[in-house]
Amino acid sequence: MVQPFSAVDLPRPSSPEEPRWLTALGEGWRGDLLALISGAILPFAFAPLDVFPLAVIAPALLFLLWLGLTPRRAFRRGYGFGLGMFGTGVNWVFVSMYEFGGVSMPLSLFLTSVFVSFLALFPALLGYCLMRLATRIRSAPGLTLILLFPAGWVLCEWIRGWFLTGFPWLSLGYSQVNSPLAGLAPLIGVYGVSLAVAVTAGCVATLAVARHRRQSAALVVALLALWSAAALLNTLYWTQPVGTPLLVTLLQGDIPQDLKWRNELRQPTLELYTKLTEEHWDSQLVVWPESALPDMYHEAKDFIDSLAEKARAHNTDLLIGLLYDDLDTGRYYNSMVGLGRSRQFYHKHHLVPFTEYLPMQSVLGGIVDFMQVPMSDFSKGAARQPPLAVAGQKAGISICYEDAFGEELIRALPAATFLVNVSNDAWFGHSIAPRQHLQIAQMRALETERPLLRATNTGMTAIIDARGRIQAEAPQFTVAALTGEIQPMQGMTPYARFGNYPVVVLASGLLLAGGWQMRRKRHRSLRRGL
Repeated sequence: MVQPFSAVDLPRPSSPEEPRWLTALGEGWRGDLLALISGAILPFAFAPLDVFPLAVIAPALLFLLWLGLTPRRAFRRGYGFGLGMFGTGVNWVFVSMYEFGGVSMPLSLFLTSVFVSFLALFPALLGYCLMRLATRIRSAPGLTLILLFPAGWVLCEWIRGWFLTGFPWLSLGYSQVNSPLAGLAPLIGVYGVSLAVAVTAGCVATLAVARHRRQSAALVVALLALWSAAALLNTLYWTQPVGTPLLVTLLQGDIPQDLKWRNELRQPTLELYTKLTEEHWDSQLVVWPESALPDMYHEAKDFIDSLAEKARAHNTDLLIGLLYDDLDTGRYYNSMVGLGRSRQFYHKHHLVPFTEYLPMQSVLGGIVDFMQVPMSDFSKGAARQPPLAVAGQKAGISICYEDAFGEELIRALPAATFLVNVSNDAWFGHSIAPRQHLQIAQMRALETERPLLRATNTGMTAIIDARGRIQAEAPQFTVAALTGEIQPMQGMTPYARFGNYPVVVLASGLLLAGGWQMRRKRHRSLRRGL
């Protein structure tokens, strides 16, 4: 009996449909090294450099390097790509642990390596699964590159966005907030933009191996149509203005993270934020950053009551980040309080594992105690909380990391007419993380067509319009009060209405269609062989 193509680690064979340069480049260790380098250059497509074409080039190289490999070799090559991608793009977790988390340097290096190594499993497992699906892949490289690989990539991003509470950083779509593909965001969200980027990468890879001019011309026309259609969508609005523009002020106290909770700085911090607020009573809304008030709510209630009275007197509303303790239950929350005409609260729902809570505490508690990693034990707020009524409008609130999850922010719609995100990116020092986080916030504004106010402790504090464009931005690591106007919006974009489901269904359909076509081609080849 003839055995099917084996998944052992065999040398990469040549193919009449595969150019010699690709065979030579992708052979053995050279291909593995190129995959690692390709992954390492991908983060430069994102903020702060924003070289968005690299989001096409890097995956295109990986797709080519996967062609014709066994599943085991594809796993290894995908793992190298992942090590380069996440090792370059999210190594800032070391800064938060070592410089501000009180974790020793050896342990910080170890935990960062574990984190990057775990994330690298996603492209590795993707390569393995795709090669298992695309048996005898060289019989239809175009089909594989344009359908299978892009669909699999986007499904992998989506899974990474919710698996173990999710880590959607460096999804390809975020790199396109300033490219023509940004027009797709209100329609199909960040994963839909990722799909467009991945399909573009697949087409570019197919052009690299195409042997017929007619095929090449068809691919170029398809790419021009895709990017032109996305650019035209930038001229459409799915939402409408409601009410008059609001004058808002965002405060940035620039309190160093290692000093933030010291008792001797409590009063100076309160005086700083009070002074900045009182200088802007002419604004309709003043926003303080995440946990800007260095107290529990009940401990600072007299101060809050006094501030709320002044705000009412000046017809100004305040949004203040603080820690809220429920004295009846003993639980405490990372929260926002709205002050002015009424008092309302938002409690953070999507907590950050290992910093705001400990997952699997019965299993991991002893390990964490042994390694002496500092922990918090916040409680989750409700998954669905009403927007806060401020300045005559309704604000959809998110705290820090929550704005990385578009499917959660749209729960505030259509009631919310603008979005507010408060954060404390001081945890990441001078790394690239704050810039990446601001880019993520831009995507949320694009997806919902709502202006977004982002108030942070040390930067990046910014006013983002409903097209995801930064209208104003405070300098990083300075005390600042950023003032500007926003236009509240009403209505629902298609993404706000349907979330990620259409893209997941589309990518799954493409994956199934590609696999079915691959199976048909394989059966035809077998019949011809007989």
